[in-house]
Amino acid sequence: MAIVNRIGDFAEEMKEWRQWLHRHPELEFDCHNTAAFVVEKLKAFGVDEIHEGIATSGVVAIIEGQGATRDGGPVIGLRADMDALPMAEETGLDYASEVAGAMHACGHDGHTTMLLGAAKYLAETRNFRGRVALMFQPAEEQGGGGGAMVSEGVMDRFGIGQVYALHCAPQYETGTFHTNPGALMAAVDDFIVTVTGKGGHAATPHEAVDPIPAVAAMVQAAQAIVTRATNPMKNLVISITQIHAGSAHNVIPEVATFAGTIRSFDPEVRSGTVARFREQLAGIAAGYGVTAELELIEGYPPTINTAEETAFAASVAAEVAGEGNVDTDAPAEMGAEDFSFMLEARPGSYLFLGQGDGPSVHHPKFDFNDEIAPVGASFFARLVERAQPVE
Repeated sequence: MAIVNRIGDFAEEMKEWRQWLHRHPELEFDCHNTAAFVVEKLKAFGVDEIHEGIATSGVVAIIEGQGATRDGGPVIGLRADMDALPMAEETGLDYASEVAGAMHACGHDGHTTMLLGAAKYLAETRNFRGRVALMFQPAEEQGGGGGAMVSEGVMDRFGIGQVYALHCAPQYETGTFHTNPGALMAAVDDFIVTVTGKGGHAATPHEAVDPIPAVAAMVQAAQAIVTRATNPMKNLVISITQIHAGSAHNVIPEVATFAGTIRSFDPEVRSGTVARFREQLAGIAAGYGVTAELELIEGYPPTINTAEETAFAASVAAEVAGEGNVDTDAPAEMGAEDFSFMLEARPGSYLFLGQGDGPSVHHPKFDFNDEIAPVGASFFARLVERAQPVE
């Protein structure tokens, strides 16, 4: 792998940053200590501007290249997510999480480290035109921090013209890049359905209105939306992940609930699925003599790369990893990612960076592979130098 030599020189330093971040995970928008660590490093690197408190604890740093002005010149945006997951770590590492019930199980400690590595190099060399905006965002896992940063105007405020991000991927060989020029990750919408009947004694069900058979019918009917109400050439997943009802063997409960998630790529499939689900709930509820209330938690839109920027990013990745180590036909995934909000606002691309065999992301034994941090940092650095070359 042709990593940037200067970045290779401080690879061990990057490893120390990453392992400090791993020991100190923070959740959702409460990434204040992580942000403080990031700001401390950015100040030491000598970046030109640091803007804090965006989307509660997000940070945007500006590095000016050659001929940069506040009112002119291109601006490229690079993003890293900072938040961890609300789960207990089981790695047994000497730098394991020191925060009970929280761990970096998705590699965001590594993503932050890679962007910091690029920042250190770019602030030293400044071998590019215009400016680069480094976006360290909170709440990717829950809360949509990327969307919050867009809503707070970071794209217009900093004049960002294109955006890029990386995500580590244990399913791919170490140091390889994977993406595609289109939909890469799905939209996600979660839901909770509350079904209310009339409680009673299990020995006299005719005197009650049991919500449980209604829930069973609703859960089964939801799958028909996938198999019978959706074009089979379109991707759709409806997963029921929770069912809650009752407290005793001899009591018919008054209320039962179920919950789950809807994953899709096509906007019409997304809206049509919710509409059909509402119709099903109303019809089944009427048939069983219960009421059904749907709480829809609208999530992230699909992550859709733009073709020109993805081709460019792939060419930069090939420069770093080698031509045979870049896949531009990666399959779309049903996972979701809030970088999608940034891609709705600006053209750009999202890529996976392979980190080799090991536990999957969101697993209690997952750990970011420090070997790929210089690879990701080199990709970010060369992306800027190639996108905005010095004339």
